[in-house]
This record gives sequence, C-alpha cells and structure tokens, in this order.
Amino acid sequence: MTRLGFPPGLRVSVVNALMNRLANERSPYLQHAAHQKIDWYPWGDEAFERAGRENKPVFLSSGGVWCHWCHVMAKECFEDDEVALFLNSLYIPVKLDRDERPDIDRRYQQAVAAMGGGSGWPLSVFLTPDRRPFYGGTYFPLNDQHGRPGFKKVLLAVNEFFSRQREEVMQYSGRVMTALAPEPMEPGHLSPEALEQAEHAILAHSDAQNGGFGDAPKFPLPGALAFLLARAGAKQDPSLVSAVRTTLDRMARGGIHDQLAGGFHRYSTDEAWMVPHFEKMAEDNAWLLRNYLEAYAVLGDEGYRSVARGIIAFTREVLSDPAGGFFASQDADVTPDDEGGYFTWTDAQLRSVLSDEEYRVLSLRFLDERGRLAHDPEKRVLCGARGPAEIAAETGLAEDSVDSILVRGREKLLAERGRREVPFVDRTLYASLNGMYITSFLTAYRVLGDPGLRDFALRSLDRTLRERVIDGTVMHSDGVPALLDDQIYLVEALVAAYEATGDHAFLERAERFMDGCIETFGDESGGFFDTAAAVLGTRLKRVEDTPHPSANAVAATLLVKLHHMTGSERYRFAAERTLRAFASSSAALGVHAGTYDCALDAWFNTLTLTVEAARDSDLAQAARKVCGRPVVVIYGSDRGRVLPCVNGACFEAITDAAAMSAYQRRA
Repeated sequence: MTRLGFPPGLRVSVVNALMNRLANERSPYLQHAAHQKIDWYPWGDEAFERAGRENKPVFLSSGGVWCHWCHVMAKECFEDDEVALFLNSLYIPVKLDRDERPDIDRRYQQAVAAMGGGSGWPLSVFLTPDRRPFYGGTYFPLNDQHGRPGFKKVLLAVNEFFSRQREEVMQYSGRVMTALAPEPMEPGHLSPEALEQAEHAILAHSDAQNGGFGDAPKFPLPGALAFLLARAGAKQDPSLVSAVRTTLDRMARGGIHDQLAGGFHRYSTDEAWMVPHFEKMAEDNAWLLRNYLEAYAVLGDEGYRSVARGIIAFTREVLSDPAGGFFASQDADVTPDDEGGYFTWTDAQLRSVLSDEEYRVLSLRFLDERGRLAHDPEKRVLCGARGPAEIAAETGLAEDSVDSILVRGREKLLAERGRREVPFVDRTLYASLNGMYITSFLTAYRVLGDPGLRDFALRSLDRTLRERVIDGTVMHSDGVPALLDDQIYLVEALVAAYEATGDHAFLERAERFMDGCIETFGDESGGFFDTAAAVLGTRLKRVEDTPHPSANAVAATLLVKLHHMTGSERYRFAAERTLRAFASSSAALGVHAGTYDCALDAWFNTLTLTVEAARDSDLAQAARKVCGRPVVVIYGSDRGRVLPCVNGACFEAITDAAAMSAYQRRA
C-alpha cells in the first residue's frame, strides 16, 4: 500500500462476505458484480446519504451486461484486492446499469464528455455527496497503460483532490451541472425546402465506397437510412438510391452482420464494416429490420428480404421469449479475455469442421484479410467476401453446386458454434425495446405477409401492456418509471397494431397513451422532455439520433399519424409544435437528424390509404404492404376499395390487389 501513498491512519474496509448488496438487484449487470469484494451500492439515496455522513466522494461505475470493456475493467480493477480496499475506504462505490437507468447515465455521459473525459462504457464518474460530478472518464486500466492512467493512481489522486481542495471541487462540479442544463430553443419555420437541405447534408457525410456515414468507428444510422429511402422512392433520385443500396449491401456483407445466424452486432470498428464490437442489441436489430424490410418493399431486392429474415430468425432464437416479449441484448463475449470469441474462427477451426471442398468454397465466401482481430490475428470475423458467382468462376464449380456447398457448410459451422459456450443474454423486458421490436415485427408481417410474425408481435404487445403498465402508468422495467422512449415506443406499437389488423381498440389505446405522454412529458413550447420529472436537476429535450432514432422525432411522426387517423386537431397542433421546436437545431445535426427529417417528410407528404375492404382480403393486405415512405393505413366500412390521398387531395380508388401492388412501386 505504501508505494501508492495510501492515506495513513484511515480506517480501511474490505467486504469479506461472499456476496455484496447487489445480489438482491434485478439487473443482471448489477448481479454480475455481486461477488466482488467492493461494497457496491445500487443507485439510490442510501449511498449518497452515507457519503454525506462520512464526508466521502462517490465513485459511480455505469455500464451494461453486454459491454466488453465493462467486463475488462471489472476483471482488471474491480476484482483486484487493492482496488477494493481503496474504493471501500476512500469512496462510497455505486454501480449503475445504463439499460435500467438510461436517464441517469445520459446525464453523466454528458458531464464526463464536457470535462474532456470522453463518453461510452464503462463510464467512471467521481461525484460529490450531492451527486455532482467533478472528475470522470471511461475505461481505466489497473496500472498506467497505452497512455491511460492506472485506476489505482486515479483513485488516490482524486481522493486527495477532494480532500484538500474541497472548495474548488464544489465550484467546478457546480459549473459542470450548470452546463448540463438545456439551452433555450427558438422555434423555427417548417418548409419543404428543409427536406432538400437534409438530403444534401446526409449525402455529404455518406461513404460512397463502403456505405454508411463518416469514418470509423461506424454505427448504422437507421433514421438517416429511412429518410434517404423515403426520398429515393418519392423522387427516383439515383444518388439517394445509391447511398441506401451501398450502405445496406456493405453492412450485409460485412462482419457487423452475423453471417451464420443472422442479426447485427452493435457497430463496426473500421470503415468497411468488417470487425465489429460484438454485442447484439435489441434496439439496433429492431431498427435495421425495418430498414431492410422497407428497402425490399421499395427496391424489390431479394437480398434485403433475406437479411430481414435473418434478423427475424436471430431474434426468435436468441432475443425473444416464445410466450411473447423481446429481450434486451446478447453479450459481446463469454470472457473478457476473448473478445468476440464465440463469433470468430481460426483457419484451423474451419478446416476441422469442413471437408476440403467445403473449406475451399466457404473460405472464399467468408474470409477476408480485413476481418482479422487486432488482438488475435489468428481469429477472423466471417464476412461476405465473395458471392456464389465469383466463387464459381474462381473454382470452376457450377454455381448451383457452390450454392449447395455453402448451405451445407454453413449448417456445419452453425452447429459447431452452437457447441461453444453462448454469450449471456439479458432477458429483461424493457417497455421501450419491446415497443420498438413489436412495431418492427408488425412491419415484417405487412411486408412479408407472414401471419406468424403478426401473432407473435401481438402476443408481445399483450405481455408488455400487462407487465409494464401498472394501474394505467407505464413502467420502463420493474420498479423503474417510464422514460419518454417507453411511452412513445408503446404508442408506436399500438398504432402499428391498428394498421396491421384494423382493430380500433389498439387505436383507442394509442390515443390514451399519447394523451398521457403529452400531459406528462410534453413541453408547452413544443417537443417532449426525456423524463416525467427532473433527474439530477434537469429535464432534457433532444432530437438527435444517438444512434438509434430520437423519441422526440418518432413522437412527431406518431402525432402526424394520429391526426390523420382520428381527424383530431390537437394531434396536428402538437406535431407542428414539436417539429417547429427542433427546426433550427436539427439543421446543424446533419446525419444525426435523420429521424427528425422523416417526421418532417411525414408532415408534408403523408400518403393515407383508407382501406374500405375486408381486413383479411388480398386488397387490404396489398395496402398494408405499402411502406418505405410516410404512409398511414386507416380502416373504414367495406366497399371493396382503397382510397389514397396526399395532403387532402384524393385519387382514384383502387379496387384490386394487383393495382395496389403496382401502386407500391410508384408510390
């Protein structure tokens, strides 16, 4: 201890029990830290009251059960006896699950970023007893490494700063909290020209070679993709179509896409989508499912249908309960020492599973030098390096033979991977994530015509309403009040259920929840706050995609839809106020305003399809398939027709399914 200058005479504390107080928490992430010798508190008043009594700073660690670097820091630092001694004696340690409390995590992320400590997970924040941050960062190694200060050194230095320069600590933390307060926003003007400007802004950030937007690390931005696709369908602009195709094609061929089991990892560490961070998140897969479904509907590319089917298969196998409901995430790895080990392969492993002919074909299909892991170059991420036609030309095999070998070899690899220890799945049912996925599965039903997808989505909706709505109040998870995301995505799911089935009970319930959302989260000047009440002294009102679509932007689209569905002017008024509230700030967000741009497109260009036909008729099904642009499906009495209207102008009624399907292509 003396080499690190442990303060003399201080009472030291070590937790000797087999489990700490996190053992009683619901969160799997907190439970994973229950065996550590650190005297962790969950977030709550008890920890901060003790910090005040003992005049100690609080150390807050925020992360997720899916997070590789959270696991690394846990093994390196939180399982180290000396670190446990420092944390227990010098601090009040608090552990936070960012999935369970994204509102708290979001504010401290902003604070640490403002202090120059970066952002991401694990988030490591030092707080005063009144919860104000005064120092922070992300991952800290145990000892100095790769330009990062060692965690033990940080713990001692921060404690000394807190003890000896208390006035400076309090002043600085006060300035940080003041900086977190949202700046006043002046409402802007809504104009169709803003849509053209948004197109140019997004295209300016697009990567023409690799797809996506910007440089590495590269995240899928589903809001930007949805906007470009909608505009491409409306304008038949080759540059917009090319940007969408390039992105969807490159992602599908990259290592970010699980080539064996389907579904997508969270993001790519390189600009070519080859080597991902391996966690699989519900929010990413739910939104990418919509992107690929809508691209298939608009562009007719069977490859996009195949990718969508793969996301559905992965979701049903890994991220959902057969009884209904969608899980939150799958971990990046099994152990912190083997990042992505479950998903990656060495050359020897491939050869041991496949025959010589299968290896010859599948190595051409799946292996690319860019897919080697930096920390273990022997291991590679599988990608779509070559297509069947290219492999046939290179090997001299017939293309149908290549296809059959690929199917057979892929099944062998998937079976072999299934024998490995599977990364942990967080089976928590969050209202927000379930709302997202329910809407995506109902979109899949509409596009693919598979009633099993509709039935599973409706079972999931029923379960979410039973378990996450208590006495009329929406909950994020057990014991955690709803955030704006929970309320909005539940409304979206109910609206989607109405559009998929024609059952007005779903629409009536969507209205009730939206009315409650306006009352609880709405701002009189337009838009919605992220929480019902102030958290850490602030209520945030933001519209950027981060990277999943903004709840404020989705809310604006839903208000437009509800106006068309119900004729209520209160929804039109709320939609206009929300769009105007962010009109000025969204212009500066570029690609991160994609979902807002979709909402603005809906404000000006919504196509309403009034289905006056039997709900189970071919005509109604054809109408439900129309997507990839702002569209609202409304149901009326059976007259054997569908009535299309845009901006109050209605066109000739459509009376047969073939004509309706053709309308999808020109819509």
